[in-house]
Amino acid sequence: MTAAVPTRIEPPDPQLLTDFATAMLAQLVDPLVIGQIVLIAVIGVIAFAVGRRFELRFERHARRIRDNISLLRLAVIIMRRMVTITLAALLWLAYAAIRAFDPVFEPDLISLAAALASAWVLISIVTRLIRNRVVGRLAAILAWSFVALRLTGLWAPLASGLDATAIEIGGMRLSLLVMLQAGFIVAAALWVAVVLGRVIEERLSHTEELTPSLRVLIGKLVRIGLIVLATVVALTSIGIDLTALTVFSGALGVGIGFGLQKVVSNYLSGIIILADKSIKPGDTISLGDKVGWVRSIRARFVSIVTRDGVEFLIPNEDFITNRVINWSFSDNFVRIDANFGVSYDSDPHQVRALAVEAAGTVERVQKQPAPVCHLLGFGDSSLDFVLRFWIADPRNGLTNVRGQVFLALWDAFKEAGVKIPYPHREVILQDRHPAG
Repeated sequence: MTAAVPTRIEPPDPQLLTDFATAMLAQLVDPLVIGQIVLIAVIGVIAFAVGRRFELRFERHARRIRDNISLLRLAVIIMRRMVTITLAALLWLAYAAIRAFDPVFEPDLISLAAALASAWVLISIVTRLIRNRVVGRLAAILAWSFVALRLTGLWAPLASGLDATAIEIGGMRLSLLVMLQAGFIVAAALWVAVVLGRVIEERLSHTEELTPSLRVLIGKLVRIGLIVLATVVALTSIGIDLTALTVFSGALGVGIGFGLQKVVSNYLSGIIILADKSIKPGDTISLGDKVGWVRSIRARFVSIVTRDGVEFLIPNEDFITNRVINWSFSDNFVRIDANFGVSYDSDPHQVRALAVEAAGTVERVQKQPAPVCHLLGFGDSSLDFVLRFWIADPRNGLTNVRGQVFLALWDAFKEAGVKIPYPHREVILQDRHPAG
């Protein structure tokens, strides 16, 4: 058993940042620097006025885009950054004009401002790919701040100070710089993996050669593989030894065994559901008192939408442990029974023919298998029949098509003179004490 190495915290060297700040303040009193600052401010005012006019004109053209949603989104992204685009363009024009007028003079501040404006335009457009607005804006600010630090030369002293702030755990030196780099690289790698996995899932969803459940299964496995690969590559790229994470892996295993049983159970249940194809997107199912069609199968739950528009998120484990009725497991054909009764004065043979003919007039009723009508028995006040017919789209509802069939029966019986009886009772009152 090896003894634990004590943790040692190295203090940063503040002299580096102090010297750099002193050098920067000395440059601010230079008249050429002041002139560039004034010119940048004037260009900023002009860019705001001109950019707003360009934005309004661009908006009028963007409103004409109707059919291409992707082009419309790109137009909106560019339109909202028109002021910054104009600022970057004017700054680069000013830089080129100064260099053309005086090739010896180097307007470093103007070129820096132009580079920062251009970087913000590019970063803000790229981070729009992130669906979460808050995360996207945070990523844009962090990325632009890093670029700004590199362009201004502040990154070197800041990185030196962050690297000096470190601790040693077991023989492994962890500085604040390494931890920040690890967090940034891992986050960027995971984001790329998630986006790439989403693109692959989207492509797989349009592949007709694969079944719906197989598409979802392959998409999820690909996304998991990409995330694991991105994490491993990101950690190894910054020099972190993965063997040092064995203790963490053991702790994670204990946590899964005790605290994450349901999460892991639902996740594995989802893989089992997709592998055995018992449920797939688009199926009409019944689970307990919930009836609806499967919209999607996620890592933890299955989304079921009912006919009244309510969406239930049912854990995957329930589909493994409970009884599930899949109305479209083998095929989409579902048989529906419609019970009715007619008067004893009616001809049962004629009633059967009328019922089959009436069911065939409903659009959703299948011709094959053909509707059938059977006499069930002789009731108290009616001849009892059952009309059985098939539909191929249970997702569109059962009650509505049964109601359409009943309306067709009513019209056919009314035209043929077949009466539908209603229960009635006769009450006879007897006088036990006759008069006299």
